[in-house]
Amino acid sequence: MKRVLDIIFATTGLVVFSPCFFIVALLILLEDGPPVLFVQERLGKEMKPFRIYKFRSMRGSRVTQVGRWIRATGLDELFQFLNVLQGSMGVVGPRPMTADDVARLGWHETGMARWRCKPGVTGLAQLFAGKGLQVSRFLDESYARNGSLWLDFQVIVLSFMVNCFGKRRVRCTLLQWRAWRRNKRRTARKHASEEKS
Repeated sequence: MKRVLDIIFATTGLVVFSPCFFIVALLILLEDGPPVLFVQERLGKEMKPFRIYKFRSMRGSRVTQVGRWIRATGLDELFQFLNVLQGSMGVVGPRPMTADDVARLGWHETGMARWRCKPGVTGLAQLFAGKGLQVSRFLDESYARNGSLWLDFQVIVLSFMVNCFGKRRVRCTLLQWRAWRRNKRRTARKHASEEKS
């Protein structure tokens, strides 16, 4: 079922974001010329290597202006829908990593749950990146152990929001919503305890 949904979401993503493909490619070319795509070997399910496709966001060691924008919105990841259609990735899953990153972080244990599923275009670690390596590992492992179609749907909705509004704005909104929920629960508990006494 997940594979069927991956194909549907990837095809839909390619159609919905097709205008973005043209605009991003044109902006990259205008800013600093070809190539438009960045291709790199990553490790997938069972640590099998595959080639990942992304819009190029850097020139040498510096992030370009267009690169900053496409990274902030996640638009640099759009070409990975082709990886989904090829079967090397899922729409949602752990972060696809290079062999060097896996060796550097010591994440090469084949018993890790993250290696039992396909890496994703998006996922918990991709949405909440920047929280540190242990958090990324926890999120990848958590998804690999507890992933469900419902969780995939929630991650896809959040990812679409990030594409439209940017990571920072979506994260701030989520933090405000969580704080509001926490306060609401606290207030409800306080009222419940006051009613009992």
